[in-house]
Amino acid sequence: MKVVVPGGTGQVGTVLQRGLRARGHEVVVIGRRVQSDVVQWDGETLGPWAKELDGADVVINLAGRSVNCRYTAENLTQMMDSRVLSTRVVGEAIAQCVSPPAVWLQMSTATIYAHRFDAPNDELTGVIGGSEPDVPAYWKKSIDIAQAWEQTLAEAHTPHTRKVALRSAMVMSPDRGGIFDMLLLLTRMGLGGPIGGGQQWVSWIHEHDFVRAVALLVERDDIAGAVNLAAPSPLPQRELMAALRSACGQPVGLAATRWMAEIGAFLLRTDTELLLKSRRVVPARLGAVGFSFEHPTWAEAAAELVARRRDAPLVRRLST
Repeated sequence: MKVVVPGGTGQVGTVLQRGLRARGHEVVVIGRRVQSDVVQWDGETLGPWAKELDGADVVINLAGRSVNCRYTAENLTQMMDSRVLSTRVVGEAIAQCVSPPAVWLQMSTATIYAHRFDAPNDELTGVIGGSEPDVPAYWKKSIDIAQAWEQTLAEAHTPHTRKVALRSAMVMSPDRGGIFDMLLLLTRMGLGGPIGGGQQWVSWIHEHDFVRAVALLVERDDIAGAVNLAAPSPLPQRELMAALRSACGQPVGLAATRWMAEIGAFLLRTDTELLLKSRRVVPARLGAVGFSFEHPTWAEAAAELVARRRDAPLVRRLST
């Protein structure tokens, strides 16, 4: 198959490129980065890049400004615009194709679900938006962005192209510069303890299962709409870090209070929502079609990722 991946130069794009090419597919990456193997676009307007979609089998749009930043008004605006505008123009490009792709997989996020501790969020019964007690009011901006992202996908007029919104949890891979790399660094420094009490739920998915789930969604022409891409066993942040310490052989994991997390996030130029929001997401639709996870539990997945990182210390460093 020919797979076109707008916004495919980041961590998730690297994971997909690696997995899809290993399966023998042709992968065309579209992005802002100037390099020989990337087709250029601005993420907002039609251009020569759109020709890559005509005759392609699959489009997987991953474009969007990184959420690993301070949630200032300017950054939140950029996060919103980069997602909505890129999704809109991908839809426009598909609409003008003579031979449009059969399926459009559009990146979304598990952050669309409300901060909660009482029950898991699946695609049918999950709570989206609404009132979130005891959290900063600006956290709702992330849900607003996710809803606008998916609404733009829904509004795109692509009658011959099936559309799927990928409500993805954190994709764990051993690549340097990714989320697992950051967690591993903190753990090895003895800082991998509970944050803000550690009761907030963390949803995640191993890179192999992420690619396998994407492949399934491409193949299954009866699946459209929102799909949670998350391992079936989310767990509290306290337990997540304990399992990672065990995999690393690190006995020490210093705890951080909420105010300590605020200081740390400020120094790292990121936001505490990424650390403190409780994301308890489960993959009901994948389960309903019989998808079997290779890495369903975090302890095993963490051990596998640590071993691969140890055996292959020169895993590609991701660009920032």
